[in-house]
Parts: sequence; C-alpha cells; structure tokens
Amino acid sequence: MPVQRIDEAPERIVAPTARNIAEERDEASLRPQKFADFIGQARLKRNLKLAIDAAKKRGDTLDHILLYGPPGLGKTTMAGVIANEMGSGLRVTAGPAIERAGDLASILTNLNEGDILFIDEIHRLPRAIEEVLYSAMEDYKIDIVIGKGPAARSVRLDLPHFTVIGATTRTGSLAAPLRDRFGHLYRLEFYEPQDIEKIVVRAAKLLQSKIDSGAAEILATRARLTPRIANRLLKRVRDFADVNGDGFIDPPTTHEALKMMEIDELGLDPADRLLLTTIVENYGERAVGLNTIAALTGDETATIEDFYEPYLMQIGFIERTPRGRVVTKKARQHLDKPSFKT
Repeated sequence: MPVQRIDEAPERIVAPTARNIAEERDEASLRPQKFADFIGQARLKRNLKLAIDAAKKRGDTLDHILLYGPPGLGKTTMAGVIANEMGSGLRVTAGPAIERAGDLASILTNLNEGDILFIDEIHRLPRAIEEVLYSAMEDYKIDIVIGKGPAARSVRLDLPHFTVIGATTRTGSLAAPLRDRFGHLYRLEFYEPQDIEKIVVRAAKLLQSKIDSGAAEILATRARLTPRIANRLLKRVRDFADVNGDGFIDPPTTHEALKMMEIDELGLDPADRLLLTTIVENYGERAVGLNTIAALTGDETATIEDFYEPYLMQIGFIERTPRGRVVTKKARQHLDKPSFKT
C-alpha cells in the first residue's frame, strides 16, 4: 500500500506556526499587552518582571533576552509585553529577512535609546550577520565598510543602547558566541490545560463570541497545550456555530466542529495519526531513525523534529532513544480507539 505523504495532506489546523500573513494579523489583535493580561508562563513572567523593575529603577536598558521553545507558545507576544512594560519602542524583524550586513546596519542605526529589537527565528541569521551583531550587542558599536577595493575603509559607528530579544525554536543552531551575549535565556513551556481554557475564554470575549465553559474546556483539551492552536480552533468553531447555529459556542456544537476537522480528544489530526500509524505498521515496537521516518512520510526531518515530535513527546506518544524513535504503548492504544468523540 503506498504511503500518503504528510506534506500532501490538507493544511493543518493544529500546525503550531502561523500559516499566513492574515493569520498573523488576526493573532496580533488577540495578543495581551501587559503581564497582567498574559496568561500562563508564571516562572518566566516572574523573572522578567524582576529584570524590568531593576532596569527601570537604574534607568538602564534591559540585558539582551533569548526566548526559546516550541512554536506557538508566545515568544513574539512576550517581546511586545516586555516593550510595553519598559515603555520602549519595538522594532520587529526576522533572521531570514536580514541578508546583508547593510540591512542590519540600517536597522540598528535607526533605533532610539532604549528601543527593543525583536529578531524572530534568530537561528536563521547568516553567520556573517551574526559577527556584525556581536559588537553591536556587546559594545553598542558597529563597523561598516565604505567603498570597494583599495579605497575601501572601515568606519565604526556608535549605536544607542538597545535590547535585542531573540526568539528561536532551535537553540542548538545558534552559534555559541551569539548565545553567550544574551544575559537572559528563558524557555517557554507548554501551557497547562486550565491556562489554555482561560486563553480561550479571553479570546472569545475579544472576538465578541459567546462561549459555554464546557466548550472552552473541550477546546483546551484539544489545543495541544498551545495558545496559537487554541485561538485557531476557537475561530473555526465560531465559524461553524455561526453557519450551523445561532453563533453560541456550546459543547455539542464544539464536538461537531472538531469532528468535521477530524481532531480527536487529544488534539491529534490526520497527519499526526498518519505519522504514528506509519511507524507502527512498519516497525511495531522497534526503534526507527529520524531519517527513516522522514523517508516513510515524505516529510523533512526538521519538520518532524520541530512540529510533530514536541507535542507527541509531551503526551508520551513518542520516545527518543539512542537507537531512534519508539512509538509507545500508550500511543498504540490510542490509535485503536475511534479517531474522535461525538
């Protein structure tokens, strides 16, 4: 039987990354602006509050901050909250968008004193750009080359004191010299179901949708412990309720909408079940290497590591061993159950 490629499946509702510009814009409207409105990540908020209070008391800028962890947990949102709490300007860019040293120089020289520069996907910065960033972060100076050939000369420019907030899903891909220049390194953890439920209720209020507490609880259990997925599911269920009812999101409506999207009681979608089933059917209880899994599913190894495995490991469905990945007994039992409840 031919194996269906995961990347040929329909666009995943439970993908932890933002899927397009429109969705990023919608997310921005739901993002909290202050620590008081940011739900979850209690340890991170406590440490950042202390650092911000100390910096404001000294009249100084924050040390550079590196936020890392699986996608969809609020790294970009937290950068905005930090800027608001500091009363600083926020400049947002991404690692892949900075292709030349001149691009970085243009960004840095346009910052004001105390501004925050947020670099998403900082692990994708070209190595040559990282080296330019070293002196900017440490000494607040940048060297640029003017002219070409024998007439070229290097000019050192002074920069205002600023804070870099880097976000990455792959800390291991960061060069050690860059990682060492961050004074604060924080991992964002998966959320507790009760926190996800509060996020759903808050988002429904902002979207001007009425939701039953039971429906919010159902969405929280199927959001893969990730706020971005919770908000996305809420919007799809809201659409279903608007078209097939009076717009009120109650448990029966929520179950029907999730059944239509083929999202089961643990938040797994057809792509997750295909990944697990493919491994079980071909290798049973034996360990299998990541490259072999990628060949079986037709997906990239980075996609499996970044987008599939974190949640499947979090719920105990996949284990990493020295010999490879193993699908657990818990996962095999789940695959024998109906795909979703009604």
